[in-house]
Amino acid sequence: MGKFLIVGIGNIGAEYAGTRHNIGFDVTDALVRKNEGQFKVERLAEMVEVRWKGQILVCIKPTTYVNLSGRAVKYWMDKEKIALEHVLVIVDDLALPITRFRLRPGGSGAGHNGLENIQEVLGTDAYPRLRFGIGNNFPKGRQVEFVLGRWAEEELPLVRQKIDKSVELIESFATSGIERTMSNYNKIDFTL
Repeated sequence: MGKFLIVGIGNIGAEYAGTRHNIGFDVTDALVRKNEGQFKVERLAEMVEVRWKGQILVCIKPTTYVNLSGRAVKYWMDKEKIALEHVLVIVDDLALPITRFRLRPGGSGAGHNGLENIQEVLGTDAYPRLRFGIGNNFPKGRQVEFVLGRWAEEELPLVRQKIDKSVELIESFATSGIERTMSNYNKIDFTL
């Protein structure tokens, strides 16, 4: 039996609920709901432990805001004694179209403040992450409004489909490992 840290990245507060930047929270919520868990406020995060096929999934939603996510990740890794390769961070990604997501074993933060902070706090970029494509359909200079904005009505069915598939991906990551999960999920192109 292994133990995994599933980290949904987002911002706390009702004004951020349902925004593109909070997709990490939404995916983590869906995983916890499916496994009938209930988040409770703990140190630096909302946290719940759920089980999937003998694996323990420690699910957190940092309460530090996106830009300081590293503090929560480090605290929970240390507290639960979870190896770096058993951490999975879920974030929004402007560089990927809304029809894609991508699991990676590591890599640069690519300008995502949450990933950059995690890398800085952990001292490495070699931790798994699921990048949830949000597209980049915004006018020049409007990136912040786009990222902190809510999904368009016509995007929601696709987003829900991707959230469900992201939950499957996380379960696969915990039971089949990252290599197999990447080859099974990274090529999926979502359509309605």
